[in-house]
Amino acid sequence: MTKIPTKAEILKWVRTHPKKSSKRDIAKAFGITGAARIDLKKILIDLKAEGHISKRRRNFNDPNKLPSVSLLQILGPDDQGEMFGIPTEWEGTGTLPKILMLPGNGKTSIAQGDRILARVSINKNEDEYQYTGQLIRRIGTEPKKILGIFHTDANGGRILPIDKGVSKEWVVSQNAVGGATDGELVEAEKLSPGQRLGLPHARIITSLVDPSEPKSVSLIAIHQHEIPDSFPDLVLSQANDTKSVNLKNRDDLTSLPLITIDPADARDHDDACCAISDTDTKNPNGFLLWVAIADVAHYVTPQSALDHEARRRGNSTYFPDRVVPMLPDQLSGDLCSLHEGVTRPCIAVEMKISAKGEKISHRFVRGLMRSPASLSYEEAQAAIDGNPSKRAEPFVDNVLKPLFAAYDALKFAREARQPLDLELPERKIILSDSGKVTSINFRDRLDAHRLIEECMILANVAAAETLIAKNQPFLFRVHEEPGPEKLDSLRETAKSVGLVLAKGQILRTQHLNKLLKAAAGKDEAELINLSTLRSMTQAYYSPHNMSHFGLALKNYAHFTSPIRRYADLLVHRALITAHNWDDDGLTPQDIEMLDETAKKISDTERRSMMAERDTTDRYLASFMAERVGNEFSGRISGVARFGVFVKLDETGADGLVPIHSLGREYFEHDPDTQTLRGTETGTLISLGLQTLVRLSEAKPVTGGIILELLELENSKLQIGQGGRKKRYSSYKKGSQRGKSRKVSRKRK
Repeated sequence: MTKIPTKAEILKWVRTHPKKSSKRDIAKAFGITGAARIDLKKILIDLKAEGHISKRRRNFNDPNKLPSVSLLQILGPDDQGEMFGIPTEWEGTGTLPKILMLPGNGKTSIAQGDRILARVSINKNEDEYQYTGQLIRRIGTEPKKILGIFHTDANGGRILPIDKGVSKEWVVSQNAVGGATDGELVEAEKLSPGQRLGLPHARIITSLVDPSEPKSVSLIAIHQHEIPDSFPDLVLSQANDTKSVNLKNRDDLTSLPLITIDPADARDHDDACCAISDTDTKNPNGFLLWVAIADVAHYVTPQSALDHEARRRGNSTYFPDRVVPMLPDQLSGDLCSLHEGVTRPCIAVEMKISAKGEKISHRFVRGLMRSPASLSYEEAQAAIDGNPSKRAEPFVDNVLKPLFAAYDALKFAREARQPLDLELPERKIILSDSGKVTSINFRDRLDAHRLIEECMILANVAAAETLIAKNQPFLFRVHEEPGPEKLDSLRETAKSVGLVLAKGQILRTQHLNKLLKAAAGKDEAELINLSTLRSMTQAYYSPHNMSHFGLALKNYAHFTSPIRRYADLLVHRALITAHNWDDDGLTPQDIEMLDETAKKISDTERRSMMAERDTTDRYLASFMAERVGNEFSGRISGVARFGVFVKLDETGADGLVPIHSLGREYFEHDPDTQTLRGTETGTLISLGLQTLVRLSEAKPVTGGIILELLELENSKLQIGQGGRKKRYSSYKKGSQRGKSRKVSRKRK
């Protein structure tokens, strides 16, 4: 009689022979033949039911171990840039194993969200991860996530998109609702198309936000752009356990009148400045300009949980109803902030300025400061104009007047340098406590704004020059000159309104400023400013210096806002290392990762910009929704094949006039001149034309605004009523193709 092995013996064999663990292999190993195979099968079924083994294809395996070839989902890089994956199928009782992906042959790359087939090996050397993996081939990507507003119906419901460019809805069956209620913002995933016709199907994964709740508009953008809006417990714990600061290895700057000038609603103050007349006879009528910046590096040390989270976020994101900070409020709103009357650590730069605004020399110090005042831009401007508030009055003569005098000197240097001088009105959305838009105002551009701007630019230049001189790696702020295609488009726009941007010369900012100056005071000024801005490339961070075109500067870094930008924090660390101030400077690991960090924080910056723009659009649409049917004046700000964009004068909102709303006349689109021309009436629609439009539709969820064009340049719009003859010219009268056909059917 054949001896049947025990469960323990079978388990030992499976674990030691993972590649020979089929039923046939086990039977052969234990000499089981004939009817005894039935008993073996029963034992294997019991072991599988008890969770000791799992069956993959024909083999029985330990469920708490991955097979040598596994299907993985790529999670993406960690803070050190290492790629990790997790198995798509896991039957084990332990935690989901983490697989470190080893570099491949370089021919095929992997990215977050990829599904791959990988060769998996047990990692015997490290405790951080259980396995290592090598790519065999890429299978596909994870199911695409959907964000939208869920509306219920008798069969389940539908998901309405929140993106302007998406018009289709998704059907959700009753068993795929996932507990979502009517009107909620939900995250869902697309299901495999089961049918060719009809709307696509989706399954709701989780409910996110109720859009009807007060001040929920920004939350839609936060989820849409995947902006982290909550801090891990460890990060909050580190923020609460911060070290006190004393004068050890620091300069005492508490006697300097370093005041902060910020927006009236600012919660964090990361920069302060003051100006003192220079007593050096070699610098007549010159100044000693001080700029002090919050010493965030003291609190956010390299490789800490705070540091990892700040790098992950990249920057703070500002919405009309909230701020998603880079650092916890304990730091951003308190300990790092240069509040009035409290001692704070800082990194400061003293700059010797000539009477013509030229920076003669500079030096950096790490110190302690105490700001005597925190003023708003409006307070500072009113005080220097002769209408000081009670808070500002004590600082007019000794603080504000020297600062503005230094600014008058800096204007000479700015005029000689000729940075790009754009004048675009900045909107301010005013909300009620319930989150309803009460008004949309345009901010005044004051000399107080320009004063702080010039001080910060000069400090950023000083930081870059110091680090270059000390051969210290850091991140530059780079802005490349615009490409030829964008410049040609700008020339066409200028030409359409009777202005000229010369060709055949090396482009300088002064050439663009000449165009902007020519447009100043005219109706087309905003259009030219906006078109010039659109022609510019996006600024970014890089460890390699390629200058800053817009500011007309050879060397530039971001140093002045470390509370809200990770790039500035790295520059602070670079300065600490370059001056040997302490051991909390730039680490070798920071330097090694500069390229990767530059790309990451450039991406997070663009992410924040898009989220802020989308939120503004949604608030504008919400404000306009109550005014559907009203008429508004505006100007054509964009021309596309599918329609015309109009910027409304009153609110600055952009709306679309769809091409199909322009009657039955066929319009030819010229992308070079950015025009639409009617083939029947000859009506020419181009950039900059004054318009009268009617508001047809405003969608707060997407931020979309649809308009109807009524007048062009104060003239009634003439639209032809003819059909699109060109499209249907092939259908000739009397042709067989156009004749109706009789169909005979036999009855059965």
